[in-house]
Amino acid sequence: MSSTQWSYGDRVVHSAKPEWGHGVVTAAATTVHEGQPCQRLTVRFDRAGVKVLSTAIAELKPATETVPTPTPAEVVAGRAASDAAPEPGGSGGAGGWLGSLAPVAPAEALLKLPGPTTDPFATLASRIKSTLSLYRFNDSGGALLDWAAAQTGLKDPLSVFSRHELEQAYRRFTFLRDDHLKKLMNDARRSDPSILPLASKEAPPAGQQAMRRIDASR
Repeated sequence: MSSTQWSYGDRVVHSAKPEWGHGVVTAAATTVHEGQPCQRLTVRFDRAGVKVLSTAIAELKPATETVPTPTPAEVVAGRAASDAAPEPGGSGGAGGWLGSLAPVAPAEALLKLPGPTTDPFATLASRIKSTLSLYRFNDSGGALLDWAAAQTGLKDPLSVFSRHELEQAYRRFTFLRDDHLKKLMNDARRSDPSILPLASKEAPPAGQQAMRRIDASR
C-alpha cells in the first residue's frame, strides 16, 4: 500500500505491472479500506488504458525514465496484454470498481467523460464536483493540451493529434460535459437541492457560469 498522496496530473508506475508503462492520474478521491484511509485513483496508462485503482491494494511509484514511453502508434493501437487480469485483492471481475477497464484509443478517450463524473459508487455530490472540475480547461494555449493529456494520458498530445483536431474534439467534449452537468443538477434538485450551492461555491469560475446558464434555461 502506497503512503503517497496522489493528485491530478501526477505520473505514476504500477510496481506490480511495469508493462503498463507510465500512467497519469486523472482523478483522485479519498476513501477508506478496512478502516484505513486511502485513495481511489483513476489512472490512464500509456499501454493499458484506464484503470481504477485503490492505493490500499495497488503499489504506485512516481514515474521515472526507466519505463519507456510507447510510440504514438503503440498508444493508438491500445496494447493492453494484462487488461484481463484483476487487481490483487480486488473484486476479481471486470465488473467491480477495482477491475480492469477496457483500453480506450486516444481519439475515443478525448470524448469520454472521466470515470469519477459517472462513477455509480460515488455520491451525487462527488460526481457533480468532478464534473465541475472539468471546467478548469479551455480551448486556448496550454490549457487545451492539458485537457488532451488528462483525457488520453499522452505526454505530448500533439504527437498524435493536430491542434485543429484537438480544438474540434474539445468543442464536442464540452457538449457532453454540459449535458452531463445538467442531468446531475436535475438529479440534485429532485433528491437534495442543498448539494448545488456548495458545489457552485467550490467550482471554478467557468463551472459557476455553467451552473447559472443551466438554471436560467429551466
